[in-house]
Amino acid sequence: MKEGLNIKTDDEDAEIVSLCKKGDVDAFETLVIKHQKKMLNIAYRIVGNYEDACEVVQDAFVSAHKAIKTFEEKSRFSTWLYTIVINLSRNRLKQIKTMMHHEKFSLDDPILTDNGNIKAEPASDEPSVLEKLEKRDIRQKVQGCISSLDNEFREVLVLRDIQGFSYDEIGVMLRIAEGTVKSRLFRARDAVKNCLKKVLGEL
Repeated sequence: MKEGLNIKTDDEDAEIVSLCKKGDVDAFETLVIKHQKKMLNIAYRIVGNYEDACEVVQDAFVSAHKAIKTFEEKSRFSTWLYTIVINLSRNRLKQIKTMMHHEKFSLDDPILTDNGNIKAEPASDEPSVLEKLEKRDIRQKVQGCISSLDNEFREVLVLRDIQGFSYDEIGVMLRIAEGTVKSRLFRARDAVKNCLKKVLGEL
């Protein structure tokens, strides 16, 4: 198997991918089950909206299924697959921004249920409703700070700090040099830290 861009190609998905190339539908379903959670996480962190992220992942699997016979195995299948997710997330983000007229994510939005009411829960040993809402509020503010980054910085932050990909893998996915990955990551982390200081206070 060929090596590409200093990335290991000891791909644990190789056998399943081989079956997929022969038209095995069940084999592709195995890949879907294995990778869909991570793909959804990547898409959500980049796009910032759960429903849109779900559509991105669905579209990514459709694209991957159509193109899998052209997958050259120069990198891991997962790297190739996540690259598709990133590209589709970029496209969806552009669509969202166009539709919303560049409307910004509000860090002060109230945390409500679908019917417009804050969810009440009976007393228990579990964390209180207030504690849960506080945690959820913090998560929303963190995501708001991530969403405020320019795409190029958001992508490296999501892939490295949230998904744990290596610099090599990120470089392959985004088609940039390792040094560029590290530079963007440094700036992204600094920007998020400064943003969180503004919305949460001193960290």
